[in-house]
Amino acid sequence: MEDFCASCKGAPPSLLLPARPIQAALPASSHGDIDRSQSGEHLKTVCVTLAQQLILAQARQSGHCSPKNDPGVDPTLPTLMAPSATPTVDNFLSEVSRILQDKDGAQLQAYLVIEPPLPAQYTRMVMELRKSFPAAREDALDHKCNDFLQESDKDVEKGGSWSGFMRFLKLYFGFLRDVDVQNLLETQQMLAELVSQSISALGHGGMGVAILPTVIAFSRTLARLTVGLDNRPELTAQWVRRQSVSAGEDGESRLNIVEDTAEKIREGFKTCLNERTSGKGITREGRPEGKKVGIYLMANLCLKLYFQCHKTGNATMMFINTSNQSPPLSVYPASQRVTYLYYLGRFLFSNNHFYRAQLALQAAYNQCHARCTQQRRRIAIYLITTNIILGRFPTPKILQRPEAEGLGDRFLPICTAIVKGDLARFHQIFNSDANDNDWFIKMGIFLPMRNRCEVLVWRSLARKTFILSGFHGDDSSKRAANLDIHQLQHLATFLERRATAHMTQSKGLINGTIKHTNAIFLVNNEPEYVDPDLEGMEEPSSPSLPGIADAESMLSSLISQGLLTGYISHRLSKFVILGASKNAKGAMGAGFPNVWEVIRSKSDDEVPGWVQDDVAAPGRWMGRMVGAGMVVNLTGARPAGSAPI
Repeated sequence: MEDFCASCKGAPPSLLLPARPIQAALPASSHGDIDRSQSGEHLKTVCVTLAQQLILAQARQSGHCSPKNDPGVDPTLPTLMAPSATPTVDNFLSEVSRILQDKDGAQLQAYLVIEPPLPAQYTRMVMELRKSFPAAREDALDHKCNDFLQESDKDVEKGGSWSGFMRFLKLYFGFLRDVDVQNLLETQQMLAELVSQSISALGHGGMGVAILPTVIAFSRTLARLTVGLDNRPELTAQWVRRQSVSAGEDGESRLNIVEDTAEKIREGFKTCLNERTSGKGITREGRPEGKKVGIYLMANLCLKLYFQCHKTGNATMMFINTSNQSPPLSVYPASQRVTYLYYLGRFLFSNNHFYRAQLALQAAYNQCHARCTQQRRRIAIYLITTNIILGRFPTPKILQRPEAEGLGDRFLPICTAIVKGDLARFHQIFNSDANDNDWFIKMGIFLPMRNRCEVLVWRSLARKTFILSGFHGDDSSKRAANLDIHQLQHLATFLERRATAHMTQSKGLINGTIKHTNAIFLVNNEPEYVDPDLEGMEEPSSPSLPGIADAESMLSSLISQGLLTGYISHRLSKFVILGASKNAKGAMGAGFPNVWEVIRSKSDDEVPGWVQDDVAAPGRWMGRMVGAGMVVNLTGARPAGSAPI
């Protein structure tokens, strides 16, 4: 922002001068140069004199000033033209008033600066605020704002007086005056209050849209500051103590600072989403209309904070409301689409809706620009994880892309263990103390991969066992192709023993205790401590080896999911494959269908929270599924039996 007077069009009389930088518009005494200061004072004196002469001439012409009482200068002029103690604040308020009359939200956001370092003109304004309007003179600051903004308040089209903006502007001046950027916690609290008041001003029916860019900019700053504070435990602990005290002596704050900030910003999301517009909230040019421009900008900020504090469940209603009230996602800019689909995919992933998560993440990855390597990498991590769980593995071509650098070393060993049915290797990957585990845990994919991929390892193991020792059927016999479950159990036991032995050796265990390098020289005469509550209890044994019941249970799970085709004969302990004679690939194709194809055939492409373009299809209305228990908006519907329009 270069100036307060970017344009004189529609400016108040005191600012009807050629457009100039703020350094020229404001008193020259603050420029730091003595000569320029003197010339500025001289210019100001000339302007005051000319204004006095102009007002006097107008008074004489109108007859309000008779020759008897004409002193040459109107007696009221000294009061009218007296130099203000806060010229910078006055010019700032005058420009804000003009901007509000023009409803120029972008320029308003450019004027309302809060992030340091502040330009020189704002530094002067802060000094004037501290001198003329200290905290004890809040009423005087109220009057100052009302005097300058009353003209723009008269032009409000609907929704009544915009008192919310008056309160917001007062808080803005108070923020500039009192903020101490060295005290991050206090800064965050003051900024959170400012954001809440800006969202309150956003709710005005006629003028609220003018402050939308400011709300978005302030919310971004607040979210960034809050995430930084979340990495400072000593500061967040102070916030929790304050909240507990405010809740009462025995009260305890159930929110943390990140979640509390997300809830405040969420009010702005609701205001944008709930705005009533004609049609579907889209202009004729195919762009969002009014406050709906900010739906996904505010939603993305909330989702970022919810994932930061691991409270993703709070986003459930956001996605539901977005599905019901938002225009199609495709009419918004690519950056908003990609960010929203990324968080939607992660939300669905955390709730075990892996196929839907894959659809959202794949769309986010496809729409993300190739040069945004860091963003594409974040998406690719969860996209690859989701596809592995669904039975699709990354190709070498994908892993050679810049955003996938190093991901092959982490994911390919898991894929190899799944393909081979190597239970030993799979358990080594997820049960050892390898550094990769820390990375998987940090990304939040450790447990989903370990729990969801193990069943795929068992499927591959059953398939390998069937290839080696199963009965594939023949034309001369009426026996169906089958697999002896005892053989599967023996092979699984062998692999589990090998995995246990490998982990025991890697950890240096002998008879369940850690072997020290110089253990022969170590003598421990101290009795082993046993907690009184656990005295007399047996030590937990190592994980039991898989038995026949475990193998049958795993096969039953695979059959129920459709990943195996057949049934289990418990009397014979065999897995019997159905439809081998009718399948072109024989018993292998019939009993072990493709995992990805099975899951895709059982799923649909409807992703809750993702508003796509309207599609005319049976059972759909306005691009959404329609069924029992669902609410349908019948606004504009004609009575039954009426003539068509």
